[in-house]
Amino acid sequence: MTVRRVVLNSRPGKNGNPVAENFRVEEVNSPGNIKEGQVLVRTLYLSVDPYMVNPQLVDGHLSYFLGAIGMPGLTSLIGIQEKGHIVAGSNQTMVVSGAAGACGSLAGQIGHLMGCSRVVGVCGTQEKCLVLTSELGFDAAINYKKGNVAEQLRELCPAGVDVYFDNVGGDISNTVISQMNQNSHIILCGQISQYNKDVPYPPPLPPAIEAIQKERNITRERFMVLNYKNKFESGILQLSQWFKEGKLKIKETMINGLENMGAAFQSMMTGGNIGKQIVCISEETSLQSL
Repeated sequence: MTVRRVVLNSRPGKNGNPVAENFRVEEVNSPGNIKEGQVLVRTLYLSVDPYMVNPQLVDGHLSYFLGAIGMPGLTSLIGIQEKGHIVAGSNQTMVVSGAAGACGSLAGQIGHLMGCSRVVGVCGTQEKCLVLTSELGFDAAINYKKGNVAEQLRELCPAGVDVYFDNVGGDISNTVISQMNQNSHIILCGQISQYNKDVPYPPPLPPAIEAIQKERNITRERFMVLNYKNKFESGILQLSQWFKEGKLKIKETMINGLENMGAAFQSMMTGGNIGKQIVCISEETSLQSL
């Protein structure tokens, strides 16, 4: 069987721009018979993105392109830019649910960087709460499995909630929305508590919470980061800059081995990760060889 592959033919140089001639198409022979335990894969699409050009954007940490300097980072940044309506100096309070996850752990930091005066995270363990407040710059954190969330929110957000970065939906979100201020904003990033239920997206709010949303003019619009592709390049550069300046801390939970992908997915869906859940298939190539 003959297969075609694209390989790196040359480099554009330190200050050069990539050109088509930097790549070369080769034809190579591949065994035609598929043996037990083997899989034949046909590639339908390849992604090419500006940030793929330069591993220096992540200081050689290639997995960061899957998280903070990739789609989760862009989702957090662009979601806050487009739906958060943060005004620096206006003393706004942000609450982040799923705050120790891939997007949530970044959203709280970005909220501070963009001007929120107070950021409170909601997560599911004391370990996560400690990471949020001691490593990621959150002002406070709530373990929703311990104590009364509504009472803790009132104590930690005495001026109410102006921006809510929602990753979870369900009871936690209903509690947060009930304490949101007039003309406040929900960034609808995810609804992980509802993903295994047969409900529309975004899931409808309970009547009492929907009434609060309407009475207080709280925005809750569906957000799709893929609708903002024109902002991807500038977003990646901004995230990379914050990371290099030490302003954006990146957390990952790494599991080794393709055979553990299912376990990693299950762990992520049940809150077993801090930061981005990554499955390492093979060791990273050194920066010098890229």
